[in-house]
Amino acid sequence: MTMIRLLRLQNFKCFEDQSLNFRPLTLLTGLNGTGKSSVLQSLLLLRQSYQEGLLATTGLMLKGDLINVGVGIDALFESAKEEVIGFELALKNGVEDGITGQWRFSCNQEADVLDLLPSSVVGDVYDASLFGDNFHYLQAERLGPRLFYDTSDFLVRRHRQLGSRGEYVAHFLSIFGDDNIQHENLNHEDAKSLGLKDQVGAWLGEVSPGTRISVTPVSGMDLMTLQYSFPMGDLFSKNYRATNVGFGITYTLPVIVAILSSSAGSLLLIENPEAHLHPKGQSMIGDLLARAASCGIQVVVETHSDHVLNGIRVAVHNGRLSPNDVQLHFFQRREQDGQSQVVSPQIDRDGRLDQWPDGFFDEWDKSLEALLEPRKE
Repeated sequence: MTMIRLLRLQNFKCFEDQSLNFRPLTLLTGLNGTGKSSVLQSLLLLRQSYQEGLLATTGLMLKGDLINVGVGIDALFESAKEEVIGFELALKNGVEDGITGQWRFSCNQEADVLDLLPSSVVGDVYDASLFGDNFHYLQAERLGPRLFYDTSDFLVRRHRQLGSRGEYVAHFLSIFGDDNIQHENLNHEDAKSLGLKDQVGAWLGEVSPGTRISVTPVSGMDLMTLQYSFPMGDLFSKNYRATNVGFGITYTLPVIVAILSSSAGSLLLIENPEAHLHPKGQSMIGDLLARAASCGIQVVVETHSDHVLNGIRVAVHNGRLSPNDVQLHFFQRREQDGQSQVVSPQIDRDGRLDQWPDGFFDEWDKSLEALLEPRKE
């Protein structure tokens, strides 16, 4: 299984020269505007450019269906000493290192495709999941509840994609919902079977107990309906439209489907999986992400949720995932020059962290300290 081991960014957005280690589960967090999203964007730009047939011979495509960064001046580090953007990707295949890609692009400030400069790329790098079908990217702004959901036979049936907003999740479940999940570690004990739809319903039950999912094609319109029902004693309610259920379930659905349907060696990039979830549901997502990483699925997640982090920490504490398989990166700005820097706390076998930088999921402690101070008259 090939996984990303290291990513280096040069003159890209807020980074002059930044290297980041990756592990099976990599968590990106920090204050807004400090570079978390830029890390994911760099990977998406590489994938987008490759899929459009540009990366190997032409250049970097800044505007596309997957990601739109703008033009060259939007992508270039503000204080760059030369107008060249560089990406370096180091991969790990089992215990072997050494598969690398180093791309350099001339940054025409007004262009939306940056010309490829002489680069060093090992051919096998394009076999990585980042460039193939064993990949899911779910952006922060996913589709909320809708009366109807789009279908795409090409993207869903042929390439097993959910769409970056989760727009094809209903179609995906209609096709693959009866297939068994591939990893026993992802099995929910309350599920009726190992079938994907039953497993998704059981995991959604951690958000809203007893949830059942119903997907139905709309004849002749290339659309799907997505409905939910809930337990009423020994029976179940009627099916409710997604628009009458709320954001939390619908927003979480593609995250759970992406995790449960992925095979070993897949790569998942997920932004804010905690969106619209209550704390228990956020912790559940952290645990599920940890389980996925233990199955050989590489997960890179951007989050602001201490509950997601704690779900991961508890999973490590309970032995679901080795601490060596978790990488934490906290993004902040240096006081002296305002540039972004990265601090990387380490997690131990008990789920404890070796450092808590200021601003790293410490707002609860700060608020508690403020409440314990004598009240000012």
